[in-house]
Amino acid sequence: MALPVVSVVKKKKKKKPSLVLTLSAAGLLIGGGGAAYWLLTQGQPLSRALPVGANIIPQDALFAVSLTTDTKQWQKLREFGTSETQAELDKNIVQLRERFLTNNGYDFQKDIQPWVGDEVTIAILPPQAANNPAPKPVATNGNTTDSQQSVVMVLPVKNPEIAKNILAQPKALKQGKWIDRTYQGIAIKQTEGQAGENLSAALLDGRFLVITDNPQATERAIAAYKSKASLANTAGFVDNVPKIASYQPFAQFYVNVPSTARIAATAPNRRLPAQVLAQLQNNQGLAGTVTLEAEGMRLKGVSWLNPNSQRVLAVENKAGSMQSRVPGETLMMLAGSNLQRFWGDYVSTSQGNPLSPIAPEQLRSGVKSLTNLDLDRDLLSWMKGEFSLSIIPTTPKDSSPENFRAGLVFMVQASDAYGGQSLRQSAETSLQKLDEVMKNQYQFQIQPTTVAGKPVVNWISPFGTLTATHGWLDGDVAFLVVGAPITDKIVPKPNSTLASTQPFQQTVPTELNPKNSQFFMDVEQTVKNFTLNSLFPNQQTFLAATRSIGVTTAVNDSRSTRYDVFIALKKAGNIAPSSSPTQK
Repeated sequence: MALPVVSVVKKKKKKKPSLVLTLSAAGLLIGGGGAAYWLLTQGQPLSRALPVGANIIPQDALFAVSLTTDTKQWQKLREFGTSETQAELDKNIVQLRERFLTNNGYDFQKDIQPWVGDEVTIAILPPQAANNPAPKPVATNGNTTDSQQSVVMVLPVKNPEIAKNILAQPKALKQGKWIDRTYQGIAIKQTEGQAGENLSAALLDGRFLVITDNPQATERAIAAYKSKASLANTAGFVDNVPKIASYQPFAQFYVNVPSTARIAATAPNRRLPAQVLAQLQNNQGLAGTVTLEAEGMRLKGVSWLNPNSQRVLAVENKAGSMQSRVPGETLMMLAGSNLQRFWGDYVSTSQGNPLSPIAPEQLRSGVKSLTNLDLDRDLLSWMKGEFSLSIIPTTPKDSSPENFRAGLVFMVQASDAYGGQSLRQSAETSLQKLDEVMKNQYQFQIQPTTVAGKPVVNWISPFGTLTATHGWLDGDVAFLVVGAPITDKIVPKPNSTLASTQPFQQTVPTELNPKNSQFFMDVEQTVKNFTLNSLFPNQQTFLAATRSIGVTTAVNDSRSTRYDVFIALKKAGNIAPSSSPTQK
């Protein structure tokens, strides 16, 4: 029962070509998929759509994760990945078990498993606000300061008698002692005199054992349970979490977006600007359910807005054709419904944010200085239709990284997002301006030609190298190829498309239809041939265990968005003996 955080083992490798444009937009989705694997946590039957303990965890919890106690699922998890991910998973299980059980004389298999339910929930609470103290003083050794984040564990009880006996007769401590006290009529057993954290436990209604690393956190959980100020009563929680319910999932998680943003805003090294924090306050929650399947893991997620937010989402789900315009060997494709709106949403949450991969104001000024075109007026004004960004190789899969070549392909439908009216004339005017800039300012040759009978325009550098090609597909879909010359792979329409390949069909989720965006990456080939920027902790180890990633999103309604992610994982092969969640 631990987050499979994996450490990066750095190896000396031959230098690889850097990835054009660094896949910034795609990277955000990859990071999201990676975080889903890193968070790896959730669980419960379909009949109970809410995580266990949702009626106990306080509403201000930063993060909550419900994990299965089914040892078969944990063993199945260990069948995926590599020996490195196996070792890290085992290490984190041991650390969590030792912190709450072994160090206090308990063994999961002997002392916990006989009475615990199908899942347990772990939550992180923010520090108690100075102006919002606990309702009642804590009877401890005098140290009542709660300036650190606290951990709360909720264990459902399927055998109350055994649980009561364990709580009534706790194991002797190596240091300190157990003391008894009550809070709001609930008996609490807690440690006193231990170095570091003091554990505290309480049995609620004979159904839930609550364990915390801070006496005040226990009181906060009891108060939330009795006053119904819990996750189950958080705005949008009950309405949205059931949308992602799955039968017997491995894990289920919830992130309190505004509370987490406020904590992040106080970080000394990466402080969020006020305007970014204000934007994040529009969001309320992000929840997900993880299930294990034969070839990997599936994440079903949902995010929703704060009910007091004036912001509404545009229900625009028009993606789904771009995977049929690129060839089967495509390594990566990110497609969306409306590039103009995509950019607008990105600007609203990224402007002035030092953590954004690309600063909107810098991109605008960069386009202006390089091309003398206005990004919003000359380009995005006609980019209101479906769009995609893809990487298409020219070399076979078995070629060495030193011989690898690929082109970056951008496609966008020049049409009005609402009426479907073609904006090709506006697009051609902008492209002609761009041709003039490349010719007069950079001395490129502008060479009209044809590919498979279709007119295209090549940009030939002063050194005689074909640098880029642009043209049209199907009347109103403009394309631009940069890098290796792969225009002949998209013109005419390829016989074997990405949509028809087995990896795409098996990886990219199809349940959400219509869809707002799609993402696919052949991780093995991409990592083999490119050096990717680091987007999340232990990225290299995660990618080494992954075959492909697929993401589909849809705007569910004006207040919520759905996300489906599938991560196809490698099989670990011979599984070494391990310490499962129920083993010593």
